[in-house]
Amino acid sequence: MLVHFPIALVIFGFLADLASLLFKKEAWLSRAGFYLLVFGTLSALAAWLTGTFFTSPMSDSAGEIKATHEFFAWLTLGSLIAATVVGILFRSGKMENTNLKWYAFALYALAVVFVSITGFYGGTLVYNYMMPL
Repeated sequence: MLVHFPIALVIFGFLADLASLLFKKEAWLSRAGFYLLVFGTLSALAAWLTGTFFTSPMSDSAGEIKATHEFFAWLTLGSLIAATVVGILFRSGKMENTNLKWYAFALYALAVVFVSITGFYGGTLVYNYMMPL
């Protein structure tokens, strides 16, 4: 069940951040997007740790899919950590008038793509190979 948290938190957080660009007067959307990013990053780290320490090796096509799943999990975690760090720098108060907001937004968008791909391959492992992650 843990693996569903990063997917939901990251996607909904990004949507809140996107909505904050459209509705500039609603500052709470940007804050909500940021907090969901932070919690999504922490939950992605927890999901990665459980996958790393509690899954068994796989062979054949399941092993290939697991390797692809792990690769995108690394990309997801890296982009989430980078987006969180850039978001913290932007919100620190000293860099509010820089382009950091756009870098954070781009990293957040990239993380949404990566978490979606990671989830797809994880679901493929579970449903096609009956392998619990």
